[in-house]
Order: sequence, then C-alpha cells, then structure tokens
Amino acid sequence: MTGTSGHGSAPRTADDPPGPLTPFTVDDYRARMRRAARAAADAGLDGLLVAPGPDLVWLTGYRPPETERLTLLVLRDGEDPVLVVPALEAPDAEEAPGGPALDLRDWTDGKDPYDTAVPLLGPRGRFGVSDNTWALHLLGLQGRLPGTAYVGLSEALPMLRAVKDAAELERMAAAGAAADRAYEEIRGVRFAGRRETEVAADLADLLRRFGHSQVDFTIVASGPNGANPHHEAGDRVIADGDMVVLDFGGLKDGYGSDTSRTVHVGEPDAEEREVHDVVRAAQEAGFRAVRPGAACQDVDRAARAVIADAGYGDRFIHRTGHGIGVTTHEPPYMVEGEERPLVPGMCFSVEPGVYLPGRFGVRIEDIVTVTEDGGRRLNTTPRDMAIVH
Repeated sequence: MTGTSGHGSAPRTADDPPGPLTPFTVDDYRARMRRAARAAADAGLDGLLVAPGPDLVWLTGYRPPETERLTLLVLRDGEDPVLVVPALEAPDAEEAPGGPALDLRDWTDGKDPYDTAVPLLGPRGRFGVSDNTWALHLLGLQGRLPGTAYVGLSEALPMLRAVKDAAELERMAAAGAAADRAYEEIRGVRFAGRRETEVAADLADLLRRFGHSQVDFTIVASGPNGANPHHEAGDRVIADGDMVVLDFGGLKDGYGSDTSRTVHVGEPDAEEREVHDVVRAAQEAGFRAVRPGAACQDVDRAARAVIADAGYGDRFIHRTGHGIGVTTHEPPYMVEGEERPLVPGMCFSVEPGVYLPGRFGVRIEDIVTVTEDGGRRLNTTPRDMAIVH
C-alpha cells in the first residue's frame, strides 16, 4: 500500500500465507438479525421480509435453492426471528450456521404456504422486503393482506450490510489478496495474438485457483473495446500496441473481490502514458479522500477533479465507486449527490477511468475500506502501467 500516516496499515497481501478465517457463529447471526429488526423499527417499518438471496445468507448463513416454493425470513423488533420454509428443506435450514437462532415454521407441498406466513405479519403494516423477492410471493402476500404495504430494502435500509465487522473485513482482505494473485499471474501470459475470451478464461481459472467459489466477471477490453467500461470479452484478437483494460472479480468465502488494472501490449506511446498517469493520479486522489465523516460524493469529486483538470472530464462517464460485500455491487455509492458519511468498516471501490471512443480506455480500481483515521486498500498490486506481451 502506498500511503501516509492516517491511512492505516496494510491488510494481508498476496505474498502472505492465507491462514484460517474466523468462522461466523450463531451469535453473530443472531446479532445481525436483531440489529436488522431494530433498524427496521427505527425506519418506521413493522418488520423485514427476507427471501432467498444475499440478505438471507448474510442474516442467517442459510443458502436455500431459489425456487417457486416460499422461503421467507420474518424479522420484527422484540420478537424471535421466524423462517417460513418448505418442509423438505427444513433439515438444511436447521443445520445452517444461524439455524439455532431461528424459529422454523414449515409447510408441505399441496398446502397454501401463505397460511403459514400471513399470521406472522398481521392484517396491516409496512414491511421492508429484500430486493430479489419473487413477485409471485410478494403478490401472494398482498393478495391475502391488502392492508399491508411494502418497500425494497435497498430503499428502506440501504446501509444494512455496509459496515463490516472484523471477521467480514478479514474475508474482504482475503478476497482482495486472491484477486491480486490472479493479476500477478495474468501479467505473465501471452496477450498478443490471442482472443479476449481466451485471456478472460485464464483470469477466471486463476480466480478459482486462488480460492474464488464464484467468478462474477472477467472484463478483457483491448484497443478500442477499452472505451466501453462494461465491454464483454469477445473474439477480437489482441494486437501489439493495444491498451487492455482488465476488470475482474467474484466471491471468495462469501465475500467479494473487484479490481481493475490497465496493461499495454508492448511499449505505449506518449498519449497512452499520459492518460494512464492521469487516471492513476485520480485514483490516488479518490483514495486520499477516504476518511470517516467525509461524504461519499467527496471521493467522487476528488477523483473527478484530477481528470477534469487534465482535460478529460467528459470522458469519465461513470461513478467513482460502489460498495462491495456479500455481493460485488451494493451500497454505498461514490457518486455526486450521495451525501451519506463514510463510516469505519465500509468497503467500496475507487475506480476512475478515461474512455476515448474508437481508440482505448484506462481504468484503475482498488477496493478500499474506511479505517478509524483514513482508508486502507484491499488491493495492493502496482497501479503503474504493466507491459505485457
């Protein structure tokens, strides 16, 4: 990590031995559920309804199949958490890490699952609902309880998962270190004469080799394709003289990685070096803006000012960053207008870029966590332009 005092000590890096991760306990999950129920009450909600997906995994450690059968966690302040679950899946729910903290209410095929769920809500009330709840299930509840109202969790409680505890930060650092190892390895493969899809496949294999259970994206954007921030790796053959944007990540031990570096096939010209230097300076400025109490938009403003001052302001066409945790994109967002203050334990990307249509693009990205007195990078590979072959 490059840094001055006030930006924390370096986390585990790719060169450190992996070491065992601190396991989450039933008490961890119980505390999360209580905190979520309390936050819902503070937000004026009568409870939370959580369907299978990342929120349920974070709250309970239970990852059921996402099918048409109703599975629903009901959290209400001051009451025990209840999980409505199909009877055939109840044994797995019981054995989940947070299972002992749950009151399981099962239902059998051929019965109406809403007969089990409806009494837990009551005839009226306003409930937060996990964003990925099936419309089938939400409409089923609304049909039985027309006096109830619902709001998505990303709107009602956007910061529910945003502040990570020490065990979560340990996993975030490990995921970042694994992505760093993948980048160090990919720099040694052949780029020129190969398709983008081939290099992307190499990246995916490396992420899995270094412990990722899920690969979410492997962007390999060469030459003019680099001017598209979300380019899907295609059949373009990478050529000598190409700038290549690499952006890749996924989940390791349940927590996300996401890093970007821009490499060059052979020696770059003066303009390519200039643009890369501008983006590197902007990324550093965004990182330096990270401190407790600063607004999310301050990170965006700091990075964007460097690019604008260099004359490329209209070529930086996306927000500076997004939160990351049990999903690779989640609140908070580093974008103009987001005045929410940074809090120690938040994790997010700092990823400015410059995109020149028809020519090339540059993006540099690290995951950063807020510390008590600044920020700490969870990606520590060099941010200078690497030359590949």
